[in-house]
Amino acid sequence: MYGLYLIAVMIITGGAIAFIGDRIGTKVGKKRLSIFGLRPRHTSIIVTIVTGILITAISIGTLAIISKDVRTALFGMEELNATMYSTKIALAETINELTQAEQEIHRADAELKKAKQEIAALKAEHEELTAESERLKAGNERLEIEKSELTAQNENLSSTNASLENDNKSLASTNANLETDNKKLSEFNVTLTADNEKLSADNEKLVQNNSELEEHAKNLREGLIAIREGDIIFRAGEILSSGVINGARSVEEITEEINKLADAASKNIAERFGTDVDTSVWIYQPEMQRVIDTIHESKQDMILRIIAAGNLIRGEPIRTSLTVYPNNLVYSKDEFVFSQEYEIKSSDDAEKIVGEFLNEINHAAVAKGILPDPITGSVGVMEGSQLYGLIESIEEVRGKILLTAYSRENTKSIGPLRLNIKLQREIDRRT
Repeated sequence: MYGLYLIAVMIITGGAIAFIGDRIGTKVGKKRLSIFGLRPRHTSIIVTIVTGILITAISIGTLAIISKDVRTALFGMEELNATMYSTKIALAETINELTQAEQEIHRADAELKKAKQEIAALKAEHEELTAESERLKAGNERLEIEKSELTAQNENLSSTNASLENDNKSLASTNANLETDNKKLSEFNVTLTADNEKLSADNEKLVQNNSELEEHAKNLREGLIAIREGDIIFRAGEILSSGVINGARSVEEITEEINKLADAASKNIAERFGTDVDTSVWIYQPEMQRVIDTIHESKQDMILRIIAAGNLIRGEPIRTSLTVYPNNLVYSKDEFVFSQEYEIKSSDDAEKIVGEFLNEINHAAVAKGILPDPITGSVGVMEGSQLYGLIESIEEVRGKILLTAYSRENTKSIGPLRLNIKLQREIDRRT
């Protein structure tokens, strides 16, 4: 409705001025008036021209007075373009953060699923042990009943033996037989008592195992709560510190270099989280010795990375793992890295194409030997000005283009890979 209102105002204003100009031109023509000594016909032409100029000037002035959008289009276009450019940059950063957040959610879901499976397995094992404990308890109760019966029987035999002592002379042989039977019963009673004691010990062991399983389940539940609610300061595989160590050094020098990298990791942790986090870095000594031997036996420079051994929650000790790689020369200065042809249909394609191209470069560099970041998988570094300059150049092009990436400098396995990217249009390549 607002646009229709502006159009109506322009039509009415233009019509009014045209009408007035026509009336003035008619009167000038009829009266054959002259301006600046010109002929009447030329005077009429000048009046018509002035009328057209007035129509345009008054229309633009009226629109500028009425509409803020028109004033912006006339006088604030440069400011609007700058705002749009900053908005594009903010949008690209937001998309990157959203992608990282989605990756973290996927990893957290996978860990939660694994923990649930472990809890289910422990629960099943706990149920089996509970059932076995109930069976042993029932067996123990039956043995107690049998023991009581045998004890009562033994007491009855003792009573019978006492009553038969008076007839000992006449019943000596019978008494001897009864004594033999009594001894057998006593031995059987002893055997039953030993079996009962063994079953009691087994039952106590099962009760102890059950308590240990309950404690383990409790620890797992606490671990799950920590995963869900805890403050994870480092993710598994995240690089805490890295550097290059010369393989030609002595064992003592290599050990000193590794300790320096560990100190650097502690310093990085302290700078990142302050004093509320334990900054001591724990390295498994057999693993450290293996790495020292590997570097010492190598005849070339080796890359050492100190990485988080698992997801580390605030308050836990910093457990780490060591990884070593040869630091080979992967790309020489100005060496070809990757090339790809694209079809540009609109300016909206620019950011998507640049993202796909950089992703392909990343795959190519990793395949050739550049070590990627364990978390992001990235190997390259590209300045923001260079990135947005490339996007703006592509936005101005339509049709087929060829993007080619070259190494800006000599690059070894440790990276990062810095790039020079050349944009070539289809028409340029044909010529």
